[in-house]
Amino acid sequence: MREVLSELTSWTADKEEIALATVVETWGSSPRPLGSKMVVTRSGKMAGSVSNGCIEGAVFEEAQKVLKSERPNLAAFGVADDLAFSVGLACGGHIEVFVQPLGPVHQQLITLLDENRPATLRTNLVTGETVVAEGTPSGSELARREGDWFIEPFRRPAHLIIVGAIHIAIPLHRLAKLMGYRVTVVDARAKFATKDRFPEADEIIVAWPDEAASKLTFDNSTYVVILTHDPKFDLPALRSVLGKDVGYVGAIGSRKTNENRFAALRKEGFTEDQIARVHGPVGLDLGGRGAEETALGILAEITAVRFGGSGSFMREVRSLPRVRAGTPQV
Repeated sequence: MREVLSELTSWTADKEEIALATVVETWGSSPRPLGSKMVVTRSGKMAGSVSNGCIEGAVFEEAQKVLKSERPNLAAFGVADDLAFSVGLACGGHIEVFVQPLGPVHQQLITLLDENRPATLRTNLVTGETVVAEGTPSGSELARREGDWFIEPFRRPAHLIIVGAIHIAIPLHRLAKLMGYRVTVVDARAKFATKDRFPEADEIIVAWPDEAASKLTFDNSTYVVILTHDPKFDLPALRSVLGKDVGYVGAIGSRKTNENRFAALRKEGFTEDQIARVHGPVGLDLGGRGAEETALGILAEITAVRFGGSGSFMREVRSLPRVRAGTPQV
């Protein structure tokens, strides 16, 4: 839903009639995951995607029918002989798309998402009934179908907290914004943590890491990268996050530097399980050593952790077991 949130906000303000199309079932090689959205107005505007282009035209027509009848419909699309390249999925998959008029419950959801609050939407695929509740159920973070109901948890947007406004942090914050993260930069040194250096950051906090932590929300949508490489910053930052259920913690520095940090944390009573959560040295080994390559390696590792990727070459992935350790943002 977040991929079409700005359009929905604008179009509802203009009092457009809107249909919402959602991928609710997939088989085979489908190009878009469960929960993918496309929105269509009666006036002909559209945004989002349910198939990366191969059935958007057919879904647009279905949306116009739904807006005219004011009744939802469950439509199936797939590869079938001569239709494969016209309205089907040339990649060999099959999907079901639920198309419904945008209603008051969806407006409640839009409000929650606009305020960066987690929510869960439940849609009955037979009756079209929709129910929204604030919060996401534990252990149920992926969109899924349960009988006649389609359940969509919406976590808070992915939030990258960069501790240490050093040179590497500049390309890192830009890459993270490109990937859709909300970005916070934390540093006690006012000369480093400036809007001129971090123009795309959503938030810049000039404070010690433990002081900044009291102003921030930490959950499994939060990804923390510690770049300060200085014990008087590193250790307070690690203390602030190791006891929290964050999605990722990374700390720059050599193996020896990280071993020294871990030894200090053990003396303070942190457990081996807590310490083992720290990715240090941080990032994937991409070979490059410049600030941009280092930033790319860090964000690549965060992405792999977030979505359960192996970090391997794609040509080698077939032979590797895939375990989803993270959750895509929907």
